[in-house]
Amino acid sequence: MFDIGMGELGLIAVVGLLVLGPERLPRVARTTGALLRKARQSWHSVRADIEREFAAEDLKQTLRQTAAAADPGADWQRAIDPGSGQTGNAAQVAPPATSTDGTANEQR
Repeated sequence: MFDIGMGELGLIAVVGLLVLGPERLPRVARTTGALLRKARQSWHSVRADIEREFAAEDLKQTLRQTAAAADPGADWQRAIDPGSGQTGNAAQVAPPATSTDGTANEQR
């Protein structure tokens, strides 16, 4: 993670021993290790949450695209409303003729 070699790690240990002394060095090392562990766990938790959110958003987008592709509403709208500028493949059927009183005239 920090690209520290064995020589550098040994030098840090010797300086820590000289500065802190043999009594306090183990306690400081444990505390430092615990803090680094907590920081790493927090980072992994945040990273997992972000990845989970991206995966959920990708799934939602895929569902929307699938629903839009499977929705026949646009095709029906084009077939029903030819004036929308798009031509439909369905045969256009004229509405039944109505008389002035609103009832349908039957063809005989």
